[in-house]
Amino acid sequence: QVQLVESGGGLVQAGGSLGLSCAASGRTFASYAMGWFRQAPGKEREFVAAISWNGVNTVYADSVKGRFTISRDNAKNTMSLQMNSLKPEDTAVYWCAAGRQYGPVGPLMRGDYWGQGTQVTVSS
Repeated sequence: QVQLVESGGGLVQAGGSLGLSCAASGRTFASYAMGWFRQAPGKEREFVAAISWNGVNTVYADSVKGRFTISRDNAKNTMSLQMNSLKPEDTAVYWCAAGRQYGPVGPLMRGDYWGQGTQVTVSS
C-alpha cells in the first residue's frame, strides 16, 4: 500500500554525475525522515545520506560528503540524491528509505519503508 520507488540509476564514468530519485506513493512522507543506503556485492549495507522530515537537517557519510547532495520535496512526496564526482567505489545498489523521526536524523534512522533499489555503476 505504501511504496517507495527509486529511479535514475545507471552507468557513468568516474568523475561524472548521476541523479537518483525516490517517489513515495500511498501516503505523504512529510513527517518522515528519509535517506539513502547502498550495498556493493559482498559488502554490508552502508549509510549514504539522510534528511530530516522538514528538509532542514542533512547528514552524510564521510565517504560521500562534499560530493553528494540529498534533498526532498514534501509537496511531491519525492526525495533526490545528486551524486557528483563519482568514483568506482560508489558502485552499488542504492535504496531509499523512510522512517518515523523521533530524534536527530542520521545513520541509524528508522527504515519503516524501503524502495526496491537501483543499480549505480561507476566505471574507471
